[in-house]
Amino acid sequence: MSNRRDFMKTGAAASAMAAVSSSLPTAVIAAPATPAVHAIHATTAAGEPPAPGTAPAATPSAIAATSRHHPLPAPPFWPNGHRLVISISLQFEAGGQPADAEGPFPPLDQQFPDTIVPSWYRYGLLEGIPRLLTLFDKHGIQVTSHMVAKAVQAHPELAAEIVRRGHEASGHGLEWAPQYSLSPAEERRHYQQASDIIERATGQRPIGFNAFWMRHSRETLNILQDLGFLYHIDDLSRDEPSITPVRGKPFVVVPYTLRNNDIGRIAGSTAMTGAALLQELKDEFDVLYEEGVHRRRMMSLSAHDRIAGTPTVVRALDQFITYAKSKPGVAFMRKDDIARWALSRPDTPHNPPRVFDGA
Repeated sequence: MSNRRDFMKTGAAASAMAAVSSSLPTAVIAAPATPAVHAIHATTAAGEPPAPGTAPAATPSAIAATSRHHPLPAPPFWPNGHRLVISISLQFEAGGQPADAEGPFPPLDQQFPDTIVPSWYRYGLLEGIPRLLTLFDKHGIQVTSHMVAKAVQAHPELAAEIVRRGHEASGHGLEWAPQYSLSPAEERRHYQQASDIIERATGQRPIGFNAFWMRHSRETLNILQDLGFLYHIDDLSRDEPSITPVRGKPFVVVPYTLRNNDIGRIAGSTAMTGAALLQELKDEFDVLYEEGVHRRRMMSLSAHDRIAGTPTVVRALDQFITYAKSKPGVAFMRKDDIARWALSRPDTPHNPPRVFDGA
């Protein structure tokens, strides 16, 4: 308990970070000078220039033409003309898992108590989240924390500390368990109750959502829209935010990742090392950073409390963030700010409405 109190004392010094704008996106600038960002020339099918405020399509012929002509300034893909945005997800799940929750150990007959898996989750509370918060403070960046409500209910002081340091509280279900199999009434009750718990603990009502293993029911987006949510992250189809219509109204997708995700790359592979993870993150960054000259690019990175909070992974994340910040025109943004920015832009791509087989 003394370690927890010491940690909370250090967080008080960072409480000034909690004043976060709810209207205009706020980004942490990763380099003091942002160079001019350029876009390619393009025309419509009729040979006319694209409408003002729209982003031209990056066709191969236009890209080739760019090498022969001086390009015009690009539209503002991101706030302040940033070239690439990185968004980190901090999954706060420890303490919200069921008694039979999965872990990195062989299955155990349920007639016997599992004395080790709970301690693996507790590591996220006692070591992982405090270590990650210290890392984010070091670099002056803000992240989105997807909070399991039962975990918040069990450890409200830790959830409040996350928000006090300027990070976003996002919904992650009532329990760390599937939501797609719930009835519509149960699903609605779960999300309403979860939002109430998070708001009581942190003072912030979530407007973003991450489902258990990203799986929705047929009604998930309808329910989230009714409850005032603005976006979800359970989509892997793009490297940029997009909009999906839900009953004729826009609902933002701020994409998640399986590639830059510790639960798959570290917990799911005993051969993965911190050095290899760092190289993967750099490789991903380099490609998106290059593409960011011509189109809106976003890099998503996932950090689970009990996995990314280990010394090896935190060191790799520290080195990667340092590398990313060394490049001009890079910003770190919370997902609520990304969602608001996407809604404000006429060039945000739109997805077709969801259609389910047999619906």
